[in-house]
Amino acid sequence: MILDIVILAAGQGTRMRSALPKVLHPVAGKPMLGHVIDCARALSPRHIHVVIGHGAEKVRETLGADDLNWVLQGEQLGTGHAVAQAIPHTKGADQILVLYGDVPLLRSSTLRRLSEQAGQNTLGLLTVTMDDPTGYGRIVRNPAGEVQSIVEQKDASAEHLLITEANTGIMALPGAHAADWLNSLSNDNAQGEYYLTDVVALAVGSKTGIEVAQPEDEVEVMGANNRQQLSVLERAIQSREALRLMTEGVTLADPGRLDVRGTVTVGRDIFLDINVVLEGQVTIEDNVEIGPNCVIRNSVVRRGTVIKAFSHLDGAEVGDECDIGPYARLRPGTVMERGAKVGNFVETKKTTIGTGSKINHLSYVGDALIGEQVNIGAGTITCNYDGVNKFVTEIGDRVFIGSNTALVAPVKVGAGATTGAGSTITQDVPAGALAVARTRQRAIENWQRPVKKAD
Repeated sequence: MILDIVILAAGQGTRMRSALPKVLHPVAGKPMLGHVIDCARALSPRHIHVVIGHGAEKVRETLGADDLNWVLQGEQLGTGHAVAQAIPHTKGADQILVLYGDVPLLRSSTLRRLSEQAGQNTLGLLTVTMDDPTGYGRIVRNPAGEVQSIVEQKDASAEHLLITEANTGIMALPGAHAADWLNSLSNDNAQGEYYLTDVVALAVGSKTGIEVAQPEDEVEVMGANNRQQLSVLERAIQSREALRLMTEGVTLADPGRLDVRGTVTVGRDIFLDINVVLEGQVTIEDNVEIGPNCVIRNSVVRRGTVIKAFSHLDGAEVGDECDIGPYARLRPGTVMERGAKVGNFVETKKTTIGTGSKINHLSYVGDALIGEQVNIGAGTITCNYDGVNKFVTEIGDRVFIGSNTALVAPVKVGAGATTGAGSTITQDVPAGALAVARTRQRAIENWQRPVKKAD
């Protein structure tokens, strides 16, 4: 079966009260439309057509990809009109799935079930039974239980409003009938719009079968028209992610205080304390502990590592059994090898820290290659930037860097060397040597402190 997918993403979203197009508002760190596109891709369709209108250029710029066909809806005249704009691009499709760019929690398994159930010769509807379907169109069935039509809320009678089966708007159109049905739509309704839902009556009139599927839960088909609804979606997707992580072997101190904003791969026997934020592509291996209020972004954390409170990792690769924080910041390009330690108020960037090496306190180490079993004292700085270019500091195995040392790159400290506390190292230090680069201490006796002058 040849499948095309049409995603409706042209709405302005006035109730968001935002200059940002509605479908670009993020849920779990990704635009709502991005979630819908990912769901569509999981079905491997022939084409994905995205109908855009308000903020079209911004939407295209944010989510543009080679596998997306952008279709402009110049005037927003209803959902039927929006789908009609994409129909000329769907020639040859056996089935056309219609999705919505502000419904980000839909599961691909639900969509696949709807598609398979409908096939290429029937109309497929995704409906949901709700305790309170206010605002949704109602599914009208005959006494035999067959779907006859969908009545929108504003056009519904008192009898219709008692129906609890609601329309999600998501449907599978048979390719052979889609163009004719959409060309037959009328805007004779309370909104003066061309409703996509009116194809149901057209299907009934042409004796085309109608198949109905439902999602696993109501939240799958929830959309967001305002920021309150957006927050409900955010907590729902976070709850879903927390459940997945716990199922895969992660202990969460509080599932309600975890935020996942990307793709997280985990091992077993991991502990995440409260207020941990995981962003981008994150891999956490077995027996890792992450303390409260940590942010891990686009990083790999190998087995047995402990990350203490308030630490930030961004673009870091952390080896086995490392010790990080509290209050450590590992910036992009940081590599920690087995058993390395980065302690409190230490910042690293584009630095490799060798096996068993330690940067315990209050230091900045950037553009550096650090060997094994190195100890870097408190207050150490690699002076790697001259205002225009960056330079590398190389520190050999078993080096001891005294506290408050400034290493002015490019510079090399040979294996087994030591730098005296308070030194400014501007030249290479031979292996095994002691380098002391500071002025000699003097004591001036009988020195008089300055006295404040009288006004």
